Amino acid sequence: MVRITKVIGLAIVFLLAGFNGITQVKTNVSLEDVFKNPPESARPWVLWYWMHGAVSKEGITADLEGIQKNGIGGVYLACIYDTVARIPFDKPARQLSPEWWGMVNHAMKECKRLGLKMAFHVSDGFALAGGPWIKPEQSMQKLVWTKTYIKSSDETAIQLEQPETKEGFYKDVAVYAYPANSSNAFSQTVTIPSVATSTGEKAPYLAFRGDNSKTFRSDSSCWIQYKYPKPFTLRSLTTRTGSRQYQAQRFIVQASNDGIVFNTVIHLTPPRHGWQNDDEDHTFSIPPTTAKYFRFVFDKEGTEAGSEDLDAAKWKPTLKVMGIYLSDEPVINQYQAKNASVWRVAENTTDQMVPRADAVPFKSIINLSHKMDKEGNLKWKPASGEWVIVRIGHTSTGHTNATGGAAKGLECDKFDPAAIKLQFDNWYAKAFEKTDPGLAKEVLKIFYIDSWEAGSQNWNKTFAAEFKKRRGYDLMPYLLVMTGTPVNDAATSEKILHDVRETIAELVNDIFYVTLRKLADQKNLGFTAENVAPTMVSDGLLHFKTVDFPTGEFWLKSPTHDKPNDMFDAISAAHIYGKNIVQAEAFTNLRMEWN
Repeated sequence: MVRITKVIGLAIVFLLAGFNGITQVKTNVSLEDVFKNPPESARPWVLWYWMHGAVSKEGITADLEGIQKNGIGGVYLACIYDTVARIPFDKPARQLSPEWWGMVNHAMKECKRLGLKMAFHVSDGFALAGGPWIKPEQSMQKLVWTKTYIKSSDETAIQLEQPETKEGFYKDVAVYAYPANSSNAFSQTVTIPSVATSTGEKAPYLAFRGDNSKTFRSDSSCWIQYKYPKPFTLRSLTTRTGSRQYQAQRFIVQASNDGIVFNTVIHLTPPRHGWQNDDEDHTFSIPPTTAKYFRFVFDKEGTEAGSEDLDAAKWKPTLKVMGIYLSDEPVINQYQAKNASVWRVAENTTDQMVPRADAVPFKSIINLSHKMDKEGNLKWKPASGEWVIVRIGHTSTGHTNATGGAAKGLECDKFDPAAIKLQFDNWYAKAFEKTDPGLAKEVLKIFYIDSWEAGSQNWNKTFAAEFKKRRGYDLMPYLLVMTGTPVNDAATSEKILHDVRETIAELVNDIFYVTLRKLADQKNLGFTAENVAPTMVSDGLLHFKTVDFPTGEFWLKSPTHDKPNDMFDAISAAHIYGKNIVQAEAFTNLRMEWN
């Protein structure tokens, strides 16, 4: 995985031959000699980035001649970013233009002349698989929902708000109603807490959704306190950080009735998370607690961020939080992780967090999908009591191949073979059509997928059918668990969401990678791919069985970006699935400080 901010580092790819390959060397040649003069199959390849279209035939020839002279076996061609005026280059070649294809053709001809081979990425940029030909309905999808709170005594017509819509695409999935298991949303007055902090900063914005312009910061231990005008029952807590902030997920939550004596309710356990972690908030399930004062204590001692947390938590623990939102609604702990909206590994919901009496009984859920029209008007009224209506649909995640240029666009639906083939045909396959006849077949030998940098996906038009086929039961009656609503009890809800994640893990391999495997085979290409985790919810090893060369990465002098688990995944998968060669994107450097 190479993430570009302002500066990008070069990355070298080595082919690491297994022991069996070494033993085939003639006995009269020393291991040292073989290492210095490896056979073609064991030579390192180099990632060859064409930045901002600043490429010329003279530069291509010079690069490739230098590469060949130094014993490199081939190049991994990836084109990064669009042309920009600030790059001092007179005649840039923009991706997909005739001039750019001319450069690709020249590069292939030079590779042939010099005895070099070439790999080409699945899309423009280095992550992941998208382009302007991908329509919103063909892009990666996610479930979205809105809740409407109604009483049987309400006389007004019910119109359900349409959930979040990205890229102009939204499609309804279902509408459900269940008897309310909370009360604040039905109150005629909004309960507003006053906010105090031990630092003295005035931070009322922390208690309300909508204002994301301010951030509370502290480099030292501190607390934030909410005071309610009357006792408030806390069952769930959501933190918003807007970035990869670890410290806001490890508050000590305390409660008090007098504002003097506080008791600890729970010490929040941060989920394990990856670098692409800001697609969703964090919602914690809290053991039901009624009090007038709630305090959120930040103690920097004991920070143990994992290698993928990437927020300098191990070097400079700093609290940064934009919002702390309290609710009396019971939720599945860290449901954003459990429903595969984002890659996180969180602790299970316990009966202490969500007592069985607070979960929604399955038998009380009513499917109202047939009662809502296209405008969201609901023709239904409960006979008695208070109810929650949940309108669920799906939309695009909005993720793109962000490091691309002229061929930047929405990421293809990873569960749809047709969308995946559309991506392959409009980018990779064009390298065979737009270059001299037979040239690509001679030179282009590797189909290459860099690390997954496109967020997660938890839905598409066939997901429910795939779930039923693979898990043996229908997800749809239980779909409320995807919204964080506990159904029957904590254990049942966790089991269903585990089945959701298992289905997604299978689809990542069985649809995305297997479809590309077949397309690569049609062109007699080797297939290499980097890691899926920790960005897309998946089995971090499973897709490696489908490729020829499991590939990880490690960085040089870049501790915030180093990724040892990537190598562990690739190596472990090679052992499990019988792959004799493991690759590494090696010595990637954030500041290009090689020596």
